[in-house]
Amino acid sequence: MRRVWWIGFALLLIGPLLVAVPARAQADLTGVIDIHAHSDPDSMPRSIDAIDLAKLAKQRGMRGLVLKNHYESTAALAYIVRKEVPGIEIFGGIDLNRSVGGINAAAIERMVLMKGGWGKVVWMPTFDNENQVKASKENRPFVSVSKNGQLLPEVEEVIRLVAKHQLTLETGHSSAADGLLIVNAAREAGVQHVVVTHAMADPVRMTIPQMQQAAREGAYIEFVYGATIPPNNGTLAAVSMSDYAKAIRAVGPQFCILSSDLGQPGRPLHPDGLAQFFQALRKEGISQTDIDLMSKTNPARALGLQ
Repeated sequence: MRRVWWIGFALLLIGPLLVAVPARAQADLTGVIDIHAHSDPDSMPRSIDAIDLAKLAKQRGMRGLVLKNHYESTAALAYIVRKEVPGIEIFGGIDLNRSVGGINAAAIERMVLMKGGWGKVVWMPTFDNENQVKASKENRPFVSVSKNGQLLPEVEEVIRLVAKHQLTLETGHSSAADGLLIVNAAREAGVQHVVVTHAMADPVRMTIPQMQQAAREGAYIEFVYGATIPPNNGTLAAVSMSDYAKAIRAVGPQFCILSSDLGQPGRPLHPDGLAQFFQALRKEGISQTDIDLMSKTNPARALGLQ
């Protein structure tokens, strides 16, 4: 009995040490908005469904999520999740891949009409983007956003529609050059909220001068945790945390957004990933004040929230 008591006493003493790493993932996320959250239901494998994710995010104190699906609008899903999980702000959007007709103004108009009005984001094509298909060396149809250095007329129409409905425009997996064309056209069209989607990740790969130019023209630069996680195929991560820290300092935290781009099987769930992301940036010398700005204030502004 005495031995059991001592074992129990020892575990009580070292218990906090044993759970130190998992507990770190329980860092305070109060007020954080993740504008890049993948979840089920999806046609691609996901680690958690949108309702359970919203419950988890709410439990961790997060303010909101933008649900992203590469192949269909999430405006209706946002309505359902808000109904099932009140007390957290959930938004959807539409990604202009081939499954919704590519650069398709009609699809955006229909999303805007979806009950609730929670469809807030329009992403330029991602996996079907010409830049992505060519970078992946795939031989299949793709969606172009430009030709000979000029945006296509249908892209300009979409940008005008985003401005009309006061939506948030994201550059998707467009090339760095196309991303800058989109940012410039959005500014001229009066779009108030523009984000360069995971600017340093594949296949976008913006340079620091390109990110600085986009920021000068009014865009937020998105940095996602997912791009820093090495894939399971033994290759290196797309970008390092030190690269992120260097870019954030060069661009300026006031122009940057931190998000997860998580939801893939085998990777951390979104709140845990964000907590790990913020901890890693702090180790790189990024202050908690700047992390709060990039994970709370700037995402809210990018969505047109107060």
